[in-house]
Amino acid sequence: MADNEEQLQSLDELAAEGDEMELAAEAGFEEIEALRAERDEFKDKFMRALADAENMRKRSDRDRREAENYGGSKLARDMLPVYDNMRRALQSSEDADKETNAALLEGVELTMRELISVFKKHGIDPIVPEVGDKFDPKIHQAMFEAPLPGTKAGDIIQVVAEGFMLHDRLLRAAQVGVSSTPA
Repeated sequence: MADNEEQLQSLDELAAEGDEMELAAEAGFEEIEALRAERDEFKDKFMRALADAENMRKRSDRDRREAENYGGSKLARDMLPVYDNMRRALQSSEDADKETNAALLEGVELTMRELISVFKKHGIDPIVPEVGDKFDPKIHQAMFEAPLPGTKAGDIIQVVAEGFMLHDRLLRAAQVGVSSTPA
């Protein structure tokens, strides 16, 4: 009987040991699952951080390009009246004045050419509408409307001032007079 009791006790011990091993295995499995979940969470955060960094790089590149292309737009806009005044000075000189003020007019013309060259260098292009062109509100500003025989409504009848584009943006609309003659 003692032998039987010892066998029962050893079987109970073995069963208890098996239960402990099973619990330990379950705990290990749970720990592995927890580590996998944590790994997946860190991987997701890492991928999001990479995407954010890439988006920030693209945004900074775009901002840098915009600053290069359009950063001087305020200065360019402030230079347009200088261009307008020089053009008016050249247009207002009469033939009689040209002989007496030849050197002065030549200096103004040279300065005007240099200003136009600087404008081109920095991506500033003139918008030069012609009389008879169709009015385009995207690049023209109507200064007045008047009926003019022989024209259609919406035709440009006078150019008051040239407009300018800075690369692909409107710096100043061309100022024009528009026909209001009914069809």
